[in-house]
Amino acid sequence: MSSTPHTLDGWLAHAETLHARAIDLGLERVRAVSAAMGLRFACPVITVAGTNGKGSTVAMLESILLAAGYRVGAYTSPHLVHFEERCRIGGRPVDAQALLPHFAAVEQARHAAGQGVAVSLSYFEFTTLAILSLLAAQQLDAVLLEVGLGGRLDAVNVIDTDCAILTSIDLDHMEFLGPDRESIGREKAGIMRPGKPAIVSDPQAPQSVRDHAQAIGADLRLAGRDFHYTHLPQQWGWQGRAQRRHSLAFPALRGANQLLNASGVLAALEALQAVLPVAAQAVREGFVRAELPGRFQVLAGQPTLVLDVGHNPHAIAVLAENLDSMGYFPVTHAVFGAMADKDIAGMLRRMLPLVDVWHLCDLPTPRAAQAQQIAAHLRALQPAARIHTHASPLEALRAAAAAVDLADRIVVFGSFYTVGGVMQEGLPRLHGKHLGPSPQ
Repeated sequence: MSSTPHTLDGWLAHAETLHARAIDLGLERVRAVSAAMGLRFACPVITVAGTNGKGSTVAMLESILLAAGYRVGAYTSPHLVHFEERCRIGGRPVDAQALLPHFAAVEQARHAAGQGVAVSLSYFEFTTLAILSLLAAQQLDAVLLEVGLGGRLDAVNVIDTDCAILTSIDLDHMEFLGPDRESIGREKAGIMRPGKPAIVSDPQAPQSVRDHAQAIGADLRLAGRDFHYTHLPQQWGWQGRAQRRHSLAFPALRGANQLLNASGVLAALEALQAVLPVAAQAVREGFVRAELPGRFQVLAGQPTLVLDVGHNPHAIAVLAENLDSMGYFPVTHAVFGAMADKDIAGMLRRMLPLVDVWHLCDLPTPRAAQAQQIAAHLRALQPAARIHTHASPLEALRAAAAAVDLADRIVVFGSFYTVGGVMQEGLPRLHGKHLGPSPQ
């Protein structure tokens, strides 16, 4: 490169130019650069993979470990608004300036590793290595790593985990991971390590996950076999191999599936109790304080506004179940935008019984389906659907807000870009016919 970037935006723009394909699974190039960087962690690492529930699992683990007094680093992706959201230390997003020397370290290492020809890295690989470098440079007690796509060949998997967690396993990214749950489960199980705990919080784990754990000698802990939870009217309880957790408050994260995720979190903490002991009070406090923007996030105000980054039929089925449980709303408006490679018809089909008016939007990425393309899917499913199309998520939300009554509901979903798009000017607050950002 002709000159070294001096800003985070500059480095991100540089990273976008280095590789021909946005997604290029495989660890050879990442391993070579990681080795040149001497990348390693001196604290326990927990790696989380799964189709849905990864972010919630990381958020609850992080909150509990912070409540227990540990210094925790976390890497998640993608971000909603700002890139810095991808890396948290002590529960706070890292400062952009702190990332700059680590981007420079990746750039230097990819030249050193290439022996004359710099190693080509995708945007995700480059940025992942930079964040891993920053986390490794901190004096942390625990590091939480969320897999971007799959598991076995994801850049995060260049780090040997001390505890693997698999959340739900369902159909998504099939062009990369395989055509069925068995194939996808096999790819996600690739984050497991011999002799290390492997937590599976999906109650119907594919046989491929069990087989891989047995083949490599991982310490497999299955929901329903090695741990389970009890759902009571005002609280819940959990039982693992050796621990019991009683009188637990429900997680602050909303949704019918969060106890499955929370149960996997407790199984991981049980497996790591020798190195990361956590008291009962820290568990209770951590669940109550856990936050995760954009995951069935119900914002205060009228009309009701729900934000959800669900972007595959399994996630949308959970969203629909959660919306069903909210009670009666005379009219539900939906703001929806999605990637072109997703099962758009499958997502729309699940939401048809719940949505009265659709506000379809373009998204600021070449991967996205155009609003008019989504409208064609929708008309094929429901010819009489009430459809409006918009140039951006924020424009769509403003149009919906202008059309609703106080007792109605707006649901924003379909992609991180959709939810992030309505948060560009701050967390939106609805007040009748008016919409604006919340006070900062």
